[in-house]
Amino acid sequence: MSSHSLVRCCALLFVGVTLIGCASTRPMPYSQLLSSSYLRPHDGSRGDRMPYAYQGEVDWTRYRAALIEPVSIYRGPDAQFEDVPEQDKRMLADYMQQEFGNAIGQRWQRTTVADRDTLRVRISLTGAKPSKRVLGTFMKVDLGGGSYNAVQAARGKEGAFSGSVSYAVEIFDAQSNRLLAAYVEKQYPSAMNIKASLGAYDAAKAGIRKGAEQLVKGME
Repeated sequence: MSSHSLVRCCALLFVGVTLIGCASTRPMPYSQLLSSSYLRPHDGSRGDRMPYAYQGEVDWTRYRAALIEPVSIYRGPDAQFEDVPEQDKRMLADYMQQEFGNAIGQRWQRTTVADRDTLRVRISLTGAKPSKRVLGTFMKVDLGGGSYNAVQAARGKEGAFSGSVSYAVEIFDAQSNRLLAAYVEKQYPSAMNIKASLGAYDAAKAGIRKGAEQLVKGME
């Protein structure tokens, strides 16, 4: 066997072994959410990204404003943070506040008053995983890893060694406190998005931006 073939075989073996230990975590109906008892398995268009959701009877067009609570860091025993220091959790929560706030503000007037025709939006950062920066980029350009991630990208699945973010969204009528909708979601960039693998939390941030956009689209 040539040295090139040996290196390639070793690389493929490495990929196969490490992928066994990289099973993707799946969000759950986190027990300490106010909406936890309402959440049910969800088989909608967002597939495995949104495994649990609740949708009440609601006409979104009757609401004119949105009160966005500060994004909280979920502290329940079923939180799904993978080696994320507290300061990085806070950084992601602040980034989520900015991105979700901007997206919601494009449709509803932002307010701090629980008035009539006002939504109250509560977002909880429930989990995050940093990218394995060297391995993540290698997996996108290496022959073996590239093949794996190409398949994952085509399926809309998570790339090997790529980071992600998990969160819960709960939407209430601001005056009555009636739960209108809720869901838990996991977001991540395309498995072939090399740029999103360069920084430890670039993939999580890309997922936050995508999640903010899809929140508003889902309420049309």
